Amino acid sequence: MLIDFHTHVFPDKIAKSTIDALASRAHNLPYTDGTVQGMVDAMNRSNADICVTLPVLTKITQFDSITKFACLVNEQFKNSEKKLISFAGMHPHCDDIDGKMAYIKSLGIKGVKIHPDYQGTYIDDDGYFEIVKCAKKYDLIVVTHAGVDDGYAGEPVRCPPERVLKLIEEIDHDKFVLAHYGGHKQWQEVYEILSGKNVYFDTAYTVNEISEELFKKILNKHGEDKILFATDCPWQDISNNYQKIKSYNLGKDIEDKIFYKNALKLLGI
Repeated sequence: MLIDFHTHVFPDKIAKSTIDALASRAHNLPYTDGTVQGMVDAMNRSNADICVTLPVLTKITQFDSITKFACLVNEQFKNSEKKLISFAGMHPHCDDIDGKMAYIKSLGIKGVKIHPDYQGTYIDDDGYFEIVKCAKKYDLIVVTHAGVDDGYAGEPVRCPPERVLKLIEEIDHDKFVLAHYGGHKQWQEVYEILSGKNVYFDTAYTVNEISEELFKKILNKHGEDKILFATDCPWQDISNNYQKIKSYNLGKDIEDKIFYKNALKLLGI
């Protein structure tokens, strides 16, 4: 079984324009067209069973439309053998964060995505603390972009390890996920500051940049029970990332946890 815990899809009518804009900003070429069908095709090529899709609110006014799209995706795949599971998005400047998180829970959505760079706010902002507190209250997963975002090169990193540590230590939510192996392009700091803390790391957009030695060093310190296979598809290829981790020869027990068992436990499946 294979679960990709970090992917992105967009409604058909905006998929091309959104993918084109993001690709231009980050100087990256996508592996899918950004549509739901494009992701399904990528899953079929890679034998992935489940992909978790993570929408981002770049404006607070997008809450209703993004939540609606998440529900449509989840309804479409609820009885499928291979499925997409969509989270909702939250923004730290939303009003009534508690009410919105309760609403997300009532819809059966399993979690939310936040992105400090896209949302122009540091991870230790009060709004993010409130989101994670409410996630703990309502038993929801929170996934945050962490570390450098290539689309914001040269700008301050809004979710570096030292800032996210404050949130982890104050709230201690056991369904909190740091994307990009704890902090994209800040992996030495991740090893020193965050490894071993009560937080998950996903492997999205990591394995083609990090050294095998440092990947294993973080894995050994953090523990295989808190690592989730992820790619950031359409920005990375699922099969390529899977084969890269397989090449590390971690052993079947550790691979199974990373590739699907930890995700099943976190998702409650």
